[in-house]
Amino acid sequence: MAYGEDAATVHAWAALGGRGGLAEAVSYERAGGVLPARLPVRELARASVGVCSLAAAELLARRNAVPVPAVRVREAAVATAFTSERHLRIDGRAPTPFAPLSGFWRASDGWVRTHANYPHHRSRLLDAVGVGDTGDDRALAEVFAARIATRPARWIQETVYAAGGLAVAVADPSPAALPLVETRLAAGSGPRVLPPASLPACGTRVLDLTRVIAGPVATRTLALLGADVLRLDPPGIPEDADSHADTGMGKRSALLDLSAPEGRRVLEDLLGSADVVVTGYRPGSLDRYGLAPDALLSRRPGLVVAQLCAWGWSGPWAGRRGFDSLVQAASGIAAVESAADGRPGVLPAQALDHATGYLLAAAVLRALSDRQLTGGGRLLRLSLAGTASWLLHGIRPVPVEGGAYDPRPWLAETASPYGALRHALPPVAYDGAPGTWSRPPTRWGGDRPVWAG
Repeated sequence: MAYGEDAATVHAWAALGGRGGLAEAVSYERAGGVLPARLPVRELARASVGVCSLAAAELLARRNAVPVPAVRVREAAVATAFTSERHLRIDGRAPTPFAPLSGFWRASDGWVRTHANYPHHRSRLLDAVGVGDTGDDRALAEVFAARIATRPARWIQETVYAAGGLAVAVADPSPAALPLVETRLAAGSGPRVLPPASLPACGTRVLDLTRVIAGPVATRTLALLGADVLRLDPPGIPEDADSHADTGMGKRSALLDLSAPEGRRVLEDLLGSADVVVTGYRPGSLDRYGLAPDALLSRRPGLVVAQLCAWGWSGPWAGRRGFDSLVQAASGIAAVESAADGRPGVLPAQALDHATGYLLAAAVLRALSDRQLTGGGRLLRLSLAGTASWLLHGIRPVPVEGGAYDPRPWLAETASPYGALRHALPPVAYDGAPGTWSRPPTRWGGDRPVWAG
């Protein structure tokens, strides 16, 4: 059954600066039992994919001077994509989603949530609370839990942060609302107008300086829609191979040391013909490499700069590291989703990551559409905390029938350098949309830092 005029979709489209009247025509095909939660996660997920699909359709129509194709999104496809890391299989092997020290821990006056999936975060977390790493994860978890239980949650949060680790106190929801999207137009004429094409982002060049889920989901989506996406990472901090197998579809990946003169020269060459730069690091952390937004926009008129962070672009936490699970805990989501015994809960997916990724892709596509008319560039800013605020305060649940859904129609098998991948298909849907990516992920860091063509 399909239905249209979804309030969350209309709101998100307006936040993206979209033309009035278009979002009301987006329709959805229902699926029972998808993304069940106390909060309206299903509505968040489908609206973020809906506006991304609409932004793709709008850009395609503008390039080809034709009416905007119809957009009809399937909730089953959305739910499968939002849990893509759970469906992923690499030669039949299921990835391990969270490390043993990543999770909720009872403090002396509440709960804390930690994130220790990367080795450097694990070591900083243990050092901060004074626990030696024995390598025996089960015994270590017991010692760690005992140590955490003797300290207040806020003390753990601030002590771990000071040590460069990741832990937050579980909090109740705050009434303060953060913006979903922040946009600033840039002066100057664009480097080129995109010609007619069969895919919305065909012929565009996207520099991807993001990690983990939200940013890579955004650039994975742009790659699906025809963009030449080149991901750049610093050497010495490897990405999780399973995560890259999931979110690297359609893209290439290269290592580039921006602290070295040669690395900065290569970056300048790439920027010279880039259409979009997407960053997913803490505010200001890339500025010393010439990647501050104003510096980029002044050197490359017409460039679209899309920035993603965890905690928002102002306030005392703006410069802190963060992940979806931590934002869920600190924003009040974990408290809302708590169990009957008071233990904090989680959303049925890393929904902040995935929703923000599709919203970020939508914002880039909308900026490219507007550039077709004005030639100007744009600065776009989104955050996981902004998406959390929308989920908590800005979306009303829509009644839906229960029951389970079958994800199998939305999974595919693809050969890759990592092995045989079983992966989720993309949920972006408009008349004529591609059904999957044109290429599997390449090995992380295995490509040269040059454009494909």
